[in-house]
Amino acid sequence: MDLGIKGKVALVTASSTGIGKAVAEALAEEGCNLAICSRTKEVLIETARDIKNKFHIEPFWGVCDLNQHKDIENFYDAVKNHFGKVDILINNCGGPIPGFFRDLSEDDWDNAFKQVLLSVVRFSNLVVPKMIEQEWGRIVNITSIAVKQPVHNLMLSNSLRAGVTGFAKSLSNEFGNKNITVNNVAPGYTLTHRLYELAVNRAKTSGKSHEEILVEMAKDVPMNRLGGPEEIAAMVVFLASQKASYITGTTIQVDGGSTRAIF
Repeated sequence: MDLGIKGKVALVTASSTGIGKAVAEALAEEGCNLAICSRTKEVLIETARDIKNKFHIEPFWGVCDLNQHKDIENFYDAVKNHFGKVDILINNCGGPIPGFFRDLSEDDWDNAFKQVLLSVVRFSNLVVPKMIEQEWGRIVNITSIAVKQPVHNLMLSNSLRAGVTGFAKSLSNEFGNKNITVNNVAPGYTLTHRLYELAVNRAKTSGKSHEEILVEMAKDVPMNRLGGPEEIAAMVVFLASQKASYITGTTIQVDGGSTRAIF
């Protein structure tokens, strides 16, 4: 299926590993011009090299810490200078630290707010004016099933990712008449370094190994397995495409059925 986005400029945040990298690769496969960023230069260079070797396109890349407003502005300006615009924005970020309410400091809340919610607001604020001008744009935020069903010991993620969905819905209402769609993808348990870290953290308090925790996570999914980053990427890229032109303001779970709610 031709998704109708060949030649579009796509910016993917936190895209050197995991789900972000899988999304970048899927967009490259569709023929998008690609901008990727990460905090870690060495890993980012390796990711850019992988994408070039697989898909024969040269991604534009830059180091960007999503907690730093100036980094976001500088990276966007560099992308705009290179490509002239951004048609597709994929807001992805690493998960904030785990913890219960009484474990978390005000600094923890402040850092998570900047990373999870404010980075989405800042990047959206930068790309929307050009999207309005050209009357076409796609914004897809990668959140978590925590927005539908809070996850044990993830107070920061449960709270702030829900804020992203509220922001996205409001944005979709405001700019739908400009042919700009804004949606969220909510991954379930997905085989990434983040999931490994969560399993290690849970193992410390359960008396089990992290391998046992991962097996338990898989058993909690009706499909009896963990997801792959490429399975999340497939939904993200569809929502970023011309084929999803009448879908906006919604959150779609990609979780193997693990969310218990009907809606």
